[in-house]
Amino acid sequence: MRGIGPEDDVGVAAVVLAPEGRALGVRYHEKVEVHGHLMDTGVLARVLDDVLDYGGDYRVDHIDLGRSHDDESHAVVTVGAETPRRLMRILMRIQVHGVNKVEAGTARCEPADRDGAFPPDFYSTTNLETVVHLDGQWVPVEHPEMDCGLVVSAGRVRTVPVTDVRAGDMIVCGVDGVKVVLPVTDHSSRLYAEYEALGAPLPGSTQPQAVLVKAIARQVREVKAEGSQVLWVAGQTVVSTGAAPALVALVEAGYVDVLFTGNALATLDVEAALYGSPLGLGPLRSGRVQRGSEQHIRAINAIRREGSIRAAVESGVLSQGIMHAMVKANKTFVLVGSVRDDGPLPDVHTDVVEGQRAMRAALRGVGYALMVASAQHSVATGNILPASIPVACVDVDPTTVHALTERTSAHAVGVVADTGLFLEELAVELVPDFRPARPGPGA
Repeated sequence: MRGIGPEDDVGVAAVVLAPEGRALGVRYHEKVEVHGHLMDTGVLARVLDDVLDYGGDYRVDHIDLGRSHDDESHAVVTVGAETPRRLMRILMRIQVHGVNKVEAGTARCEPADRDGAFPPDFYSTTNLETVVHLDGQWVPVEHPEMDCGLVVSAGRVRTVPVTDVRAGDMIVCGVDGVKVVLPVTDHSSRLYAEYEALGAPLPGSTQPQAVLVKAIARQVREVKAEGSQVLWVAGQTVVSTGAAPALVALVEAGYVDVLFTGNALATLDVEAALYGSPLGLGPLRSGRVQRGSEQHIRAINAIRREGSIRAAVESGVLSQGIMHAMVKANKTFVLVGSVRDDGPLPDVHTDVVEGQRAMRAALRGVGYALMVASAQHSVATGNILPASIPVACVDVDPTTVHALTERTSAHAVGVVADTGLFLEELAVELVPDFRPARPGPGA
C-alpha cells in the first residue's frame, strides 16, 4: 500500500488518506507527525521520499492543510519497516525535516564503553533545536549540531562529536524521548519577502544583484541590533579579487565579529600588506612581480618570526589588511589548515579536530553567517551551525552555491555573484564612507 508519493502533485483536492487502521506491509511501525509549510516547501514529499529510500513504507493518515500562505499544515503519517533497527534509522533520518513521533516516550541512555565511540544505537542529532524527555521533563539540548551524539549529565543535555565522547558518558540511544523543533524566526523568509516586495525575482537569477545586497545588509543590521554576532567564512578570493579593503571596512565598522578561514586567505592578506601584492601578482592583477612567488613564503616567515599574527600587529610588522583589522578590533578569527598549505602561519590549526573545537567555541552568540568564496570552510561551518542561524552563501560558481545552501542552514540563501563586487556593494550599503578602490562595471 502506498500513500502520497514525492512525485505526486498534491493539492487540497488531491489529498487521499488511507482508511484508518489499514495495515502496512511491514511488521514494525510508528506514527509520526510534522508541522509547517509542508506543500510549498516540499517538506512532505522529502519526508516520504526518505522513508522509501531507507527501505520503509508509509501510510498518510491525516493532513490538515493551511488555507492561506501564512498558515501551517499538519500531517500524521504511519511509518513502517521490516526490522526495528531499520525503523529507527528511518525515524532519525526524517527528523531532519522536523518530523517527530506522536507518542515520544522517554529517552533511553547508555554509557559509552570507550573513548571516541558511541554505543551502536546512539541517537544521531540534527542541527534543529532539540528537546529530550528525561524524568518527566523536556530538557533542551545545548548547542544543537548535526551528526553528533547527546550526552546527559546532571540534568542537562548537550551535543558531543564522536571524537570527544569519553567512556562512561551517558549517551541518548534510540529515538524515544527526542523531539526536534523547527525554528520560529526565519530571517531568510523575511529576506525573500523583502526581495519579492522590491519587485525582484528570487536569488540565483541574472537580475540586479544590488537588490539582494540591500536586503542582506538590512538583515545584518537587524542581527547586530538584536545583540547577536555576525560570522564570516571567507576564502582567498577575497584578497585576490582586490576586495580586501571592503572586508576591512566591514571589520572596522563592526559588521565582522568572527572570521573562519584558512591559511590561504591569511597568508595572501599578509603578503599583500607586506609586499603590496598577493601570490606575486602586481596591484589589481596588473602582472607578475619578479620572483613574486618568493614573497609568499617570506610573508609566512615574517609572521612566524613574530610568533603570531597578533604579535606581528603589536610589533608593527603587520600594519594593514584584513588580519590587522581583526586584531585591532579585537575580533575572533579561527584559521584551520589543510595538507596543501605553505608554512603555515603560526595561528593555523593543523589538527582539524582541534580546529573544529575552536570553531565551535567561536559560534556562541552568532546570529547570522555570511559564507563568501570558501566551499571547504563553508561546508565545515555548516556542519556545526544550528539550523536557527540564517546563512547567505556567495560564490561565482552556481554549483558551489547550490551545494552550500543544501548542506548548511535550513535558512540558507544562495547568491551567485562575483565575490569582489558583492563585498564592495555590501560595504557601500553598510559603511557610508566606504568607496570602492576600483570603478564598477560600465564606469
